[in-house]
Amino acid sequence: MMPYKFSRRPEAGAKIRVSFEFFPPKTDEMAQRLWNTVERLSPLQPAFVSVTYGAGGSTRERTQHTVRRVLDETSVTPAAHLTCVDADKDEVNAVIADFLEMGVRRFVALRGDPAEGVGAAYKPHPDGYMNAAELVGALARHRDLDISVAAYPEKHPESPDFATDIEMLKRKVDNGATRAITQFFFDNDVYERYVERVRRAGIYVPIVPGILPVHNFTQMVRFASRCGAHVPQWLAERFQGLESDPATHQLVAAAVAAEQVLDLVERGVEDFHFYTMNRADLSFAICHLIGIRPQGEAEARAA
Repeated sequence: MMPYKFSRRPEAGAKIRVSFEFFPPKTDEMAQRLWNTVERLSPLQPAFVSVTYGAGGSTRERTQHTVRRVLDETSVTPAAHLTCVDADKDEVNAVIADFLEMGVRRFVALRGDPAEGVGAAYKPHPDGYMNAAELVGALARHRDLDISVAAYPEKHPESPDFATDIEMLKRKVDNGATRAITQFFFDNDVYERYVERVRRAGIYVPIVPGILPVHNFTQMVRFASRCGAHVPQWLAERFQGLESDPATHQLVAAAVAAEQVLDLVERGVEDFHFYTMNRADLSFAICHLIGIRPQGEAEARAA
């Protein structure tokens, strides 16, 4: 696909909904940056914000602390991530119970990456949930939950083919998932073809595009190579020569992501999930460009 093309901004009243993903902080400095990001993005009235969850007790505790703070200190709806990594079923069920007691009703259920990182071989816990489909089933035993799962427009790097990958998505949906959020991608034709494949397989939940604002192009390319996400040549050309020019890099990144979103809006997409990397600047700018403004400002424009 060539660079995105769109003929107009969304019409007044167009339904564009966004959600944001954060990761739990590892240090006090990171905690402050995260909370600054939450406070900056909350006035945009996201449908929800999700907080990632990794292997290891300390990371899980930070996820729970972050979710609790979102519940207690904002009007935003949190979605708690859950994974199957390095935990038996009793441990996972206890975490679910803790979140439910807090009042959490939204979850993002994932198999999760190995503790060694993306690209390492995944080994299920012998007494744990084997995959995300089983985890969704455990969550769905509790009534009235909103359960998101992952989808892969360029297939999961560990899947041998698209048929296997889509069959796993179907199992997750059959077990109770209510939406799928995609791995980030940069070719909207790839997303559109993927949705067509999914629908032909009898999967009709929303397939929400995952949008990655490019804070650092070089780092993003390395991460994309591990995730199996293709980086188009035209995108590389957009960022060429900006390695030592962060200000221009940010301007280009905001424009590229806004173009991608608006092109998808023209194709009929209404919901978008932003991988914020705990930084508000690009996500806020992109939302401004696509017409999403803080509540007070939006009301003033409508008056």
